[in-house]
Amino acid sequence: MTATTPSKTSSSKAAAVAVASGILFSRVIGLVRERVFAHYFGTSAAADAFRAAFRIPNFLQNLFGEGVLSASFIPVYARLRAEGRHEEASRLAEAIFALLFLVTSVLVGAGIFAAPWLIDAIAPGFHGETRLLTIRLVQLLFPGAALLVFSAWCLGILNSHRKFFLSYAAPVVWNLAIIAVLVWKGGNQTESRLAVTAAIGSVVGSGLQFLIQLPRVMRFLWPLRAHLQLGSEQVRAVTRSFTPVFFSRGVVQISAYVDSLLASFLPQGAVAVLSYAQTLSLLPVSLFGMAVSAAELPAMSSELGTEEEVASALRKRLAAGLQNISFFVVPSAVAFLALGDMIVSIIYRSGRFHGSDVTVVWRVLAGSAVGLLASTSGRLYSSAFYALRNTRTPLYFALIRVALTVALGYCCALPLPRMLGIDRLWGVAGLTFSAGIAGWVEFMLLRHALHRRIGTAPFSGVRLAKLWMAAALAAAIAYGVKQIFSAQRTLVLAAGVLVVYALCYLTLTMMLGVALPTRLKRLLRRE
Repeated sequence: MTATTPSKTSSSKAAAVAVASGILFSRVIGLVRERVFAHYFGTSAAADAFRAAFRIPNFLQNLFGEGVLSASFIPVYARLRAEGRHEEASRLAEAIFALLFLVTSVLVGAGIFAAPWLIDAIAPGFHGETRLLTIRLVQLLFPGAALLVFSAWCLGILNSHRKFFLSYAAPVVWNLAIIAVLVWKGGNQTESRLAVTAAIGSVVGSGLQFLIQLPRVMRFLWPLRAHLQLGSEQVRAVTRSFTPVFFSRGVVQISAYVDSLLASFLPQGAVAVLSYAQTLSLLPVSLFGMAVSAAELPAMSSELGTEEEVASALRKRLAAGLQNISFFVVPSAVAFLALGDMIVSIIYRSGRFHGSDVTVVWRVLAGSAVGLLASTSGRLYSSAFYALRNTRTPLYFALIRVALTVALGYCCALPLPRMLGIDRLWGVAGLTFSAGIAGWVEFMLLRHALHRRIGTAPFSGVRLAKLWMAAALAAAIAYGVKQIFSAQRTLVLAAGVLVVYALCYLTLTMMLGVALPTRLKRLLRRE
C-alpha cells in the first residue's frame, strides 16, 4: 500500500467527525455540569478546594489514561491489526489491561495515604478548613481516577477498531452523575458537604463511564484473559514508547500543577477562576485538535509502504488536518479575546456566579487565546511523531515548554501585578498568557523537527491570514450588535451575539474564497 488513497482520506474525515461529535456531545453536557457547579459554588473556598483536589487524582488519569495509551498502545495495536495479526493484537490488549490494573491499584492506595503531603506540595497556599476539605476530596476522588484509566483503555481499543463515537461520548454519563448529585443535594447542604457529595458522584460516574464502553470492547476481545506477559515483544514495544510519553505527559501535568500552586497564593477564587477558564479554552482544543489527531493516529500508524511513501501520506494528512483545525480554532481564539464575556455569561452566570466573576474569567480566557492555535495544531504534529514510533522528540519539546511556562507563569502571576499596581487576580490571566507563549515555542519546534523527518507539509499563509481577517471582521460586527442591544437580557443577548459572529465568519470566509471543510460544506448544502 502506498500513499493515502481517497477512500482512506474519506474514512479519516468520517472518523474525525465521529470523534468531534462524541466530544461535542460530552462537552455540551460538561458545560451544563460546569454551569450547575458555578451556580452552587461560584468562586467560594469550597470551589477552590474541589478544583485543586480534582487535579491531583486527575494526574493519575492523564499519565496512564487517554493521552499516553493513545501514543504508546494504539500505534502497536493498530499496526498488528493492519498486518492481519489479530490474535497477537488481542493478547497485547489483555496484557496492557493487566499492567494498568496492577500499577493504578498501587498508585491509588499510595495517593489516598499521601493526600495530606500532596496538598502541601500542590496547594501550599491553602490553610485551615480549605486544606482539610481538599485532603478529604482527594482521598475520595482517587479511586475514580483509576476507573477513568480503564475507560481510556477501552478508548484505545475502540479507536483502533475505528469505533470513535462511543468512547468520546462516554464521559456524558460521568457528567450526568455529578449533575444529578448537585441538583439533588444542592439546595440542602453546606458548600463543604456538597463538595464531598460531588466527589462521590464523580467516582460513581467514572465507574459508569468504564462500564458503558466495556460491552462493545468485549465484542473484539472476548474472552478477555488478563495476563501480564511482560516478555512479549509487542508489550515491550508499548512500554518502550510508554516511558517517554509518560514523562512527556508528566511534565505537562507538572506545568498544570504549578499553575494551580501559583494560583493558590492569589486571592480567594483564583483556583476556581483558572479552572472555569480552562474548561472553556479546552473546548476547541478537544473538539478540533483532539478530534483530528485522535482520528489520524490509528490511520497514520496503519500506513504501509516505503519510507518515502509513508512520509508522503503523512504530509498529506498533516496538511488536510491543519487546514481543518485552523478553520475552527482561529475564530475560537478571536471569540475568546473579543467576546469572552458573552461566552462566560452563557455558560456560568447563575446563582452564586455573578457579573464580577464573568469579568475575571473573561480575562483569563483572553489570555488562553494567545496559544490556542498552537496547542491544537501541536497535537496533530505529536500524533505524527507517535505514528512514526518516535515518542522522545515530543518529550524533549514538552520539557522546554514546561520550563518556559513555569518561568513566565511565575513572573506574570505574582510579581507583575504588584509591579503594575493592578488587582492581583490579573495574575491568573498571566498564567494562561504565559502558557500560550510557551505553546507556540513547542509548536514551532515540533513543526521544524517533523518537517526534517518527512519533508515539508503544504501550508498556505494566505489562507491563514484570510481566516484571521474574517474572524476579526466578524468579531467587530458582533461587538457592534452587542453595543446596540446592550439593554437586552444578558443570556439572550449573549446567545444572539455569538450566533451573529458565527454566521458573519462563515459568510466572510466564503467571500474571501476560503474553502470550507468538506463535512461543513455538505451540511450547508443540505440546508
